[in-house]
Amino acid sequence: MTTESGTVHPSTRADRQAVTTTTIDPLPTPAVSGRRPEAIHRFLVKPADAGIADAVDGGKLLEWIDKVAYAAAAQWSGRYCVTAYVGNIHLDRPIAVGELVELHANLVHTGRTSMHILVSVYSTDPTRQKPVQTAQCLTIFVAVDDERRTVEVPQWEPSTILELHRHRQARARISVRKRIEEAMAAQRYTASGTAPSATLRFLAAPSDINWGGKVHGGRTMGWIDEAAYVCGADWAGQHVITSYFGGIRFYRPIVIGHIVEVTARLIHTGPRSMHISVHVTSTDPHSDEPALAAHGLAVVVAVDANGKARPIEQWTPVSDEDRSLAAHARHLVELRAEAEPFATAADLPADAEPSYFRAPIPG
Repeated sequence: MTTESGTVHPSTRADRQAVTTTTIDPLPTPAVSGRRPEAIHRFLVKPADAGIADAVDGGKLLEWIDKVAYAAAAQWSGRYCVTAYVGNIHLDRPIAVGELVELHANLVHTGRTSMHILVSVYSTDPTRQKPVQTAQCLTIFVAVDDERRTVEVPQWEPSTILELHRHRQARARISVRKRIEEAMAAQRYTASGTAPSATLRFLAAPSDINWGGKVHGGRTMGWIDEAAYVCGADWAGQHVITSYFGGIRFYRPIVIGHIVEVTARLIHTGPRSMHISVHVTSTDPHSDEPALAAHGLAVVVAVDANGKARPIEQWTPVSDEDRSLAAHARHLVELRAEAEPFATAADLPADAEPSYFRAPIPG
C-alpha cells in the first residue's frame, strides 16, 4: 500500500522474506559505487528550537532525524522517498540552546524498495572536542516514482566490520517489529475507554508541507509529541518531557486543507512515567470519513524545577478496554526489550578480524 510522507506500510515484501545465508563482498556493488550510504547534518541549536522546558523537545528532534534520514535515502536511491517508520528512540539527555548538534544517518539494510537508516544524534558544548551521543533510532524510507508508486532501490552491502554488525542487528529487528505491529493492530480504542485523553484539532497548513507537496513525516511526529505532552501534563498536573518514542508508523498522506486530529490517550503509568498512545487522523473537508494517517507511542516523564523526574499519581484502569490497553503497553515494553541497541565503533573489539563476522546470518 503506497502512501506519502509517512505513507508506505512499514513492512515491505522483501523485508518479510526469510533471511538466507549472506556473505560479504568487500567491494561496493559497481552499479551503486558512486552513491553515498550516509548523510551528516551539523548545526548549532537556536533559541527557536527550544521547547517549553528550555531544551529541544522530542518533536523537534524527530523533525531533525526525519530530515537527515531523508537526505541519506534520497541520495542512495536517486529518488524521492517517503517515511514509512521511525523506530524506538530513547532521549538520553536534553539538548540545550547553543549546543553543537551532529546527526549521522547511515544505511544499514535495504529491502526491495525500502532503505533502513540508522540515525545517531550527538550534541555537545561547541567549546568541547568530543560530542556525546544523545539519541539513536532506526528509520525506514521507501523510494517512489513520479506517480508515487514504490520502486526498487539499489541494494546495499556492508563493507566494514561495524556496517556488518549493524546490518545483522537491522535484519534481526524485522521480526521484532512485525510482532509489535501485529500487537498494535489488534488493539481497539473506543468510547468505552475511561482513560485520560487529549485531542488537538486543526487544518494542515502550507507551512507544514514538504518539497513533495505533502505534510512531511517530521511535522507529523511533532504533532504526536505535542499531543502526548498535553495529555501527560494534564494527568501529572505539571510539566513533562518525552523520554521515549516507541516507534511511529505512517499509513496515508496528509495534504493542505485536511482536517487533522491528533488524539493522545494514557494507557499505562509507571512510578514516574506515562505511556501514551497517539493516533493521527486526517479528513478531506469534502468528506466526513477520517482516515488513520499515523500511530505512535510516547513515554513522558514528570519533572521538577530542576529537571529531575518525580513520582506521579498512578492511573487505575476501569473498563475492560482500559485493562486490555494497559496489558498491551506492558507487552510492548517486553517486545521492545528484545531489540538490541545498534553497535557503535566503541562496542567492537579493537582486534576483531573480518572473518569473525562472516558467519551466515541466522534465518
